[in-house]
Amino acid sequence: MTRLEVPVQLRWSDMDAYQHVNNVEMLRLLEEARIEAFWSHPVAPDGSRAESAWPTAVLDAGPGAELSTLVARQEIEYLKPLGYRRTPVIVEMWLGHLGGASLDVCYEVRDAGEIGPERVTYARALTTLVLVDAATGAPRRIGAEERAAWAAYLEEPVTIRRRR
Repeated sequence: MTRLEVPVQLRWSDMDAYQHVNNVEMLRLLEEARIEAFWSHPVAPDGSRAESAWPTAVLDAGPGAELSTLVARQEIEYLKPLGYRRTPVIVEMWLGHLGGASLDVCYEVRDAGEIGPERVTYARALTTLVLVDAATGAPRRIGAEERAAWAAYLEEPVTIRRRR
């Protein structure tokens, strides 16, 4: 199992009146981690491109990119309230499905630390992304470079409790 562990810093404004990270802000934390892990850094004004620390960062996020992504579906299960703190949370990510033009990004939002009873997990989530040709707006198949970069992160999807 290979997973990405992306630290994401909380902001004071993420909290709501109940003194925990608001449900909408939790989805933004997932988005920040996803962008960090899957999108390459745009070309700098001097023409150079910063190398990403993430081997999965193969999508071009720069101006005029030929590809974009659309969120087709999101599901989240909140396990514990996440209060504001100065240390980042870890957004652990992997792929639960790698299809023709879509992928399922799975997440666990947790504290840093080893796996075990002392590790706190705040939320589990899944986002289905569709790759889209920016010029036509039509879905675009996952290319060989993307598939090669992402294949190592493919495993069973996140388990989210279902309502009865």
